[in-house]
Amino acid sequence: MDVIEWLLDGDPAIRWQAGRDLLGWPHELVQEQRGRVAREGWGKRLLEIQDEGGTWAGKLYSPKWTSTTYTLLLLRRLGLRSHPDARRGVELLLGKGLRADGGIDLTVTGHASETCVTGMTLALTSTFMRGDDRITAMVDHLVDRQLDDGAWNCEATAPTDHGSMHTTISVLEGLAACGRVPSVRNQAHQFLFRHHLYRSHRTGEVINPAFTRFSFPPRWHFDVLRGLDYLAESGVERDERLTDGIDLVRKKRRPDGSWLLQNTHPGRTYFELEKAGEPSRWNTLRAMRVLLWWESA
Repeated sequence: MDVIEWLLDGDPAIRWQAGRDLLGWPHELVQEQRGRVAREGWGKRLLEIQDEGGTWAGKLYSPKWTSTTYTLLLLRRLGLRSHPDARRGVELLLGKGLRADGGIDLTVTGHASETCVTGMTLALTSTFMRGDDRITAMVDHLVDRQLDDGAWNCEATAPTDHGSMHTTISVLEGLAACGRVPSVRNQAHQFLFRHHLYRSHRTGEVINPAFTRFSFPPRWHFDVLRGLDYLAESGVERDERLTDGIDLVRKKRRPDGSWLLQNTHPGRTYFELEKAGEPSRWNTLRAMRVLLWWESA
């Protein structure tokens, strides 16, 4: 099949990104197509589910994946920008979750700031409420929580603890969204490089087999394709230690030029974007974007 045509025949969220990243569409056409995310397809469906209180599922963080946090994260990945309904949802997250230390806690106990959720909320705020004063507080909190190895971990109790791929990618995406502290992000990139994205820096063994299975939406989970897509979108200079991950992406390409949706994360959803085990426009778009970045460097 003609993979590009297949991508362009998909949801507006796929179409505008394929045009921008694979075809080099002019800015005006990209913006016109991107604007359809709020009016058609998956984006429109998700916006229509928002309740009168401004939340999704009546909750801020759980149930997964229908809560306000995860619905907004998906809308962000679809490409929604500057939408009043999204801003309303983010305002609820900040109003209920922002703590005195600048971190976010969305648990019912109100116990302590949570690094991963702070990264997610920073990404949402930077996307839907760009310029909000509270962005600085979240950035400062995350900088303060960076570990000695350059990464982050929700379970860390000391700076010497080992970073988590899951937490680190959420924080990196948040910091990239607001364009702050590039030196801090560079330290975290070195953490990813040392681990070849999915291997132990001590033994070379695969840290978690789930890292090698490509999913969408990623939710809070890390996998190799998510990590590479972040690096490509951020324009990070390629590093030879990423070759393992690039080879993994290449090996998963099917004869027809597509990539499968290999994995979905268990939990409640409003509707199915794609079927696990079948060709995935999302994974194909992201894999092609990653390989274009790598091969053109």
